[in-house]
Amino acid sequence: MNPICRCRRMLHWCAILSVALMLIGPLVLRAANGATITYRRVFKGSNPEFIEIKIGEDGSAAYDIRQLTEDPDPQPFQVSDTVRAKIFELAGELHNFEGLDLDVHRKIADLGQKTFHYEKGAEVHETHYNYTLDRTAMQLALVFEGLFQQQRDLITLEQRLKYDRLGVNDALHQFEQDLGQHTIPEPERLLPVLDRIGADSRVVDVARQLSRALAERIRTSGSPEGAVPQPASNHP
Repeated sequence: MNPICRCRRMLHWCAILSVALMLIGPLVLRAANGATITYRRVFKGSNPEFIEIKIGEDGSAAYDIRQLTEDPDPQPFQVSDTVRAKIFELAGELHNFEGLDLDVHRKIADLGQKTFHYEKGAEVHETHYNYTLDRTAMQLALVFEGLFQQQRDLITLEQRLKYDRLGVNDALHQFEQDLGQHTIPEPERLLPVLDRIGADSRVVDVARQLSRALAERIRTSGSPEGAVPQPASNHP
């Protein structure tokens, strides 16, 4: 190949590569530098004993719900931008947990060790507590606990519908109870499984009716997506 043509071709590909790097570079940088907030609760003897939820600024989210004797098994799940923004807002009010001591340091019942963890590149902050009086921390924990309840109810309903249709009604009543506490951030995430239950003739009629009623309740509740519950009390 003519040296001049070879040079022109090299310049052409270098120009294309430069443009590609200009377009992809900010996305790679964002993914590398995006912060992640993790909530963990460990409570031996409870069911489940281990809860861990990770929320990333880049849109990623994962949960791990299990007993301590079980192997870690984090699973991806969907969280709206509204809930994600609220989590990072509350964490920001807590200075991303830097040098933060939340525990009341009193002799009270073991309520399980809670952990807030913030990580962004080399910046890492973490705090642990059994019980706190800090209302912002309580509010943030309630959001994560709500996400846990939401995923637990979703998993249970999916499994019962697939493997134990006679147990669907009990699972629906548990979800109804959780829904009534107004702590589930995004109950609309359960609408697909509720609709499937309501239309499945293999499920007992009382469960189908309850499923349709719950779905209608969610659709007509008018609750803003990602509504964050407020702590009810400052006392354990």
